[in-house]
Amino acid sequence: MTKYVIAILLCLFAWQTKAQEQYLLGPGDVIIIKVYGQEDLELQTRLTDSGTINYPFLGELQLTGMSIKQVENVIYQGLKGDYLVEPNVFVGMVEYRPFYIHGEVKLPGGYPYQPGMTVNQAIALAGGLTERASRDKILISREGQKNQHENGNLNSRILAGDTITIEQRFF
Repeated sequence: MTKYVIAILLCLFAWQTKAQEQYLLGPGDVIIIKVYGQEDLELQTRLTDSGTINYPFLGELQLTGMSIKQVENVIYQGLKGDYLVEPNVFVGMVEYRPFYIHGEVKLPGGYPYQPGMTVNQAIALAGGLTERASRDKILISREGQKNQHENGNLNSRILAGDTITIEQRFF
């Protein structure tokens, strides 16, 4: 039984690690940066509206559209040689930027994003559907594409920064 529990935990860890590697940073995300043995280089920060951070010795870094691994590499390359011989850099997610849901839900607003979320889970966070909500008229606007939206359903995956609109049903 213990072997099965360990196997499941390892699979979950691998899935979460893969999700973090695929996740692309954007304004509002909070990350933590650590360099082993260099406490003065530890930084927990929120990406600005322009998607940048200020990091010691390296200055302003543009991180929008980068994965966690790419940020680790940028910091590693920036510190290697001039400042440290072989820096051991760790970058992790502290808080994802929110997604937004409005329309025919009981508690419209912004909510914390978690990788792998579906529209159905977002609706649950928003208190459920109202009596007039349509289960077929679900629109998803992706961050950065506010004039464009795609039709979704309860099983559609959402991303950080998305806006979900639940329309009224007709009758």
